[in-house]
Amino acid sequence: MSNPKKSLDISVEQAKLLGNALRVKIMKQLLDDPKTSKQVATQLGHSPGNVHYHLKKLHEGGLVELVKEKPFGGVVEKYYQAVASRFNSPGGAMDPVLQEGFNSRDSSLISIRLELTAKQRKNLQEEFLEFLESWVEKSSHTQADEKTEEFSVGVKIVSTEPKGEEE
Repeated sequence: MSNPKKSLDISVEQAKLLGNALRVKIMKQLLDDPKTSKQVATQLGHSPGNVHYHLKKLHEGGLVELVKEKPFGGVVEKYYQAVASRFNSPGGAMDPVLQEGFNSRDSSLISIRLELTAKQRKNLQEEFLEFLESWVEKSSHTQADEKTEEFSVGVKIVSTEPKGEEE
């Protein structure tokens, strides 16, 4: 079994699989303990068929693994677990929704300039990752009667120095 607390380099195809809010929520549910698609569906308040479909896609893409099969009442329960908790996409592949020119119905841009040491930059990046991961958890507990809309959230930390220029 792989270590679900590690970071994993993924392909562009795998990155596309994570371009769906429900799949991200499913991955979050499978971090600590292996679960069946029915258990995940119950925790997320989604239909078992819908969760099973997305879980199958994540498994086929190598982002979750089948860790146990257990006979139960005439069927075989399949338990899945996430292969990692964080994923690094090649060349900084970005969600197409975040790319320039996407005509979104609703968006916000928040920016600020900071002077940072290399250590501070690394800490800032880690804190943003933790913050975004906390919102995956928060958004997993929405009431069934509440209307939701999927948003893509990205944080880009960019040096103001053009490439090749050194002080």
